[in-house]
Amino acid sequence: MSWGTELWDQFDSLDKHTQWGIDFLERYAKFVKERIEIEQNYAKQLRNLVKKYCPKRSSKDEEPRFTSCIAFFNILNELNDYAGQREVVAEEMAHRVYGELMRYAHDLKTERKMHLQEGRKAQQYLDMCWKQMDNSKKKFERECREAEKAQQSYERLDNDTNATKADVEKAKQQLNLRTHMADENKNEYAAQLQNFNGEQHKHFYIVIPQIYKQLQEMDERRTIKLSECYRGFADSERKVIPIISKCLEGMILAAKSVDERRDSQMVVDSFKSGFEPPGDFPFEDYSQHIYRTISDGTISASKQESGKVDAKTTVGKAKGKLWLFGKKPKPQSPPLTPTSLFTSSTPNGSQFLTFSIEPVHYCMNEIKTGKPRIPSFRSLKRGWSVKMGPALEDFSHLPPEQRRKKLQQRIDELNRELQKESDQKDALNKMKDVYEKNPQMGDPGSLQPKLAETMNNIDRLRMEIHKNEAWLSEVEGKTGGRGDRRHSSDINHLVTQGRESPEGSYTDDANQEVRGPPQQHGHHEFDDEFEDDDPLPAIGHCKAIYPFDGHNEGTLAMKEGEVLYIIEEDKGDGWTRARRQNGEEGYVPTSYIDVTLEKNSKGS
Repeated sequence: MSWGTELWDQFDSLDKHTQWGIDFLERYAKFVKERIEIEQNYAKQLRNLVKKYCPKRSSKDEEPRFTSCIAFFNILNELNDYAGQREVVAEEMAHRVYGELMRYAHDLKTERKMHLQEGRKAQQYLDMCWKQMDNSKKKFERECREAEKAQQSYERLDNDTNATKADVEKAKQQLNLRTHMADENKNEYAAQLQNFNGEQHKHFYIVIPQIYKQLQEMDERRTIKLSECYRGFADSERKVIPIISKCLEGMILAAKSVDERRDSQMVVDSFKSGFEPPGDFPFEDYSQHIYRTISDGTISASKQESGKVDAKTTVGKAKGKLWLFGKKPKPQSPPLTPTSLFTSSTPNGSQFLTFSIEPVHYCMNEIKTGKPRIPSFRSLKRGWSVKMGPALEDFSHLPPEQRRKKLQQRIDELNRELQKESDQKDALNKMKDVYEKNPQMGDPGSLQPKLAETMNNIDRLRMEIHKNEAWLSEVEGKTGGRGDRRHSSDINHLVTQGRESPEGSYTDDANQEVRGPPQQHGHHEFDDEFEDDDPLPAIGHCKAIYPFDGHNEGTLAMKEGEVLYIIEEDKGDGWTRARRQNGEEGYVPTSYIDVTLEKNSKGS
């Protein structure tokens, strides 16, 4: 089946059909272009969505830790990769389909125009041949008519007796002339007719079929190109399906990686303060006045002799002794009733009370000397409340457990920096050796400033590591002693306030972080640590490693290298009570001193 033989007379129809084919090709190219724009906008919107919900990691503290958050951010990463694959689809379609279609449409227009021009030229040439043949035919016909007229005139004159011989001869010559011209025109007409028939046969059997065949091939190539573009359109999508499947599998794996137990443990690790729960509420006996009024005997006498202490006298007498945030009044020992109370001893020698089921008799001094505080979790977290700036260097504004983690993290970072500086020092030393052996390569003296700077950095980092390790040891040592102190406090039925972290304590308000020396919110009924008459004995000595300004009340300022007497060792709160040779006493940070205790005084 060929257009040249079947459609030899449908030149105009083929002209319209080929134009329709190119228009359809361009329409499909426009469709692909709009699909590319959709893919590009879809990918752009996906990337904007991912960017909107991705965390802005300005610091390491804001990095996601919970498995649910990590899974969500992994899904966002996979979605970002998925958006990248949509961009790949758009690029593939733009390069392989749309660009190819536009180039091919331009080539088709050029080829179609050329073939149609060839067909029109062939048709014009055939029309010219037909005109030449038609002109020769008309001329031959006209000459034949003239010859017939000349013959009729000659026959009329020849039969006319009155016609002269000259007229007859003239008519005869005219007849011969017309007959000769008719014969010439006849020959010319025959030649033009033969030529036209030949050109017409060539036109309809050779030229036009060839042109139509080329148009047919062009249209078939257009159809094939559309088929290839359809396939490329689908292949652009199919090529990214494996990667898209991996993205979806990654999302499924991220969903499976969510571990609720691990998240719960992270909550514990993040917010665990390390403090002990508050102890039991102490018994407050408000019937002391009644029993002191109505009771008699040895108990009354004992109370009158030893237990009756005026509150003003007690407070005034205690003014001569140094206390951490003021003057601590000396607590007086109340008389005990054998049937209601019995005494016991703690490992450090202090006495505590245990109440029986009988009515309890408190001495008047307990009411006069101090108001018992109701313990609470907030007070345990706050400890003593001397305001300092936020974000202290030793993380003392954090609870013990969080402080330990922060210090350990900082020590690891400092060790990494120290390793880098050490490697740099080794490299500089090697380079210096090379310069010394080969002076033409460089001046060894030029490396000396860099070496000095590196050594200074190493010394600085080592000091920082030593300081942070001291703080870490302080926190770790404090954790072990906290349970014993709480147990002793529970036995004594005392308020479990105690001295908190030496550098500070955690507060609910992130902007109010505290730091200061230890302060006792309550007091022990039988604490003999602060006697008015005799100073505490020295149990050892210490040497200041770092200077301490001691601005807070109750602290003792010291210089680096200064030697002090230890009169009360660290009880796990990070502070040690010391005394100068001139008798000045106060608390100093345990991490700032090198302590040496006497063997016979250890634990006293």
